Amino acid sequence: MKAYIDSRHEQFLNDFQTLINIDSSSDNKHGIETMARFFEIRFQSLGLNTRVLFLGEDRVPCLYAEHPKKGGPFDVMFLGHMDTVFPAGEAEKRPFSIRDNKAFGPGVCDMKGGLLVVLHSLEALKQEGILDSLSFCVAFNGDEETGSQASKEWIMETAKKSLRTFVYEPCRPGYRFVLQRKGGGSFHITVKGREAHAGADPEKGVNAVVELAHQIVRINRLNENDRGTTAQVTVVSGGDRVNIIPALAEASVDIRISTPEEKGRVEDFFNTLGAQPFFKDSTIRVRGHIDRPPMEAGEAAQRLWDLVRSTGKTLGLPMEAISTGGCSDGNYTSFSGTPTIDGMGIVGANTHRLDEYAELGSIRNMVLLTAQICRAILEP
Repeated sequence: MKAYIDSRHEQFLNDFQTLINIDSSSDNKHGIETMARFFEIRFQSLGLNTRVLFLGEDRVPCLYAEHPKKGGPFDVMFLGHMDTVFPAGEAEKRPFSIRDNKAFGPGVCDMKGGLLVVLHSLEALKQEGILDSLSFCVAFNGDEETGSQASKEWIMETAKKSLRTFVYEPCRPGYRFVLQRKGGGSFHITVKGREAHAGADPEKGVNAVVELAHQIVRINRLNENDRGTTAQVTVVSGGDRVNIIPALAEASVDIRISTPEEKGRVEDFFNTLGAQPFFKDSTIRVRGHIDRPPMEAGEAAQRLWDLVRSTGKTLGLPMEAISTGGCSDGNYTSFSGTPTIDGMGIVGANTHRLDEYAELGSIRNMVLLTAQICRAILEP
């Protein structure tokens, strides 16, 4: 299998270039569908039951392929996303390139490289004559970067039919895999006060910016290091003229939680925020919720990690498990009760940045790792 994977390195790079040079931001349905059609052809060539789905009111393109086992669950669910955070035209400005044994381009490790790890692993298993013995499904969605609103129910239902899930977000440098992720959500605060001239009659006004400032101080107290909860006010606006007391102010808040129990505490806090204004004549409106549950490393996930780690060590990889504050669709599969290991994609870093990169030296290792894990799953 190693020799076959090595012989396919140039093909991987050609596929990499093809995908990176497709603009596929979350709002670019055409680009995402183009990605899905690429995988549809390749998975069909492996004999998989493959189709492109269009989910939700926005008809988000998603790719689904399966090789089922009659009357039983899938051995493995391979999960990834085809959308990126980069706008239209980015691929033309920053096409796929290679420097210093690293690949660059929009979405190179988050997570087009990871999607190709899945494809090339399955092709290697097919070459070895193992693939037909494995029961598995592949789910690539097109809206992960915007919260997977159209696809999350599909992802969770698919996970419930699977014994284990591997998520192909990037593996961290040094071969660090993700076993735990914080859950999260966001809230938007709108404060309405009353305009007045800042110099002539300020007593007639109700300053929405000052009201919001007091509420921000309260929100900041939600941060609980011991509980693993963070509440970060990230965007603030208010007022438009220096001599007018502002009647409107707004703020956005990013929330991350480590345990399911924190969801209730945090949402209760925001649900009651509007009833506690600093100025009696100001009004406070709160919208939002926590929509991603935490990804927890329970006993079943730890056992799955033991398999991943032991397989990686036979390949000479320095395996390490970490937790992170970032969310992924692995939060949903874990919440569905399916043991989940994340960070199974190509090794890389600087996601969502112009200097995002993927380590070309990790291609062989990550393709071989997935293929060998699948082989181990089939062993009695």
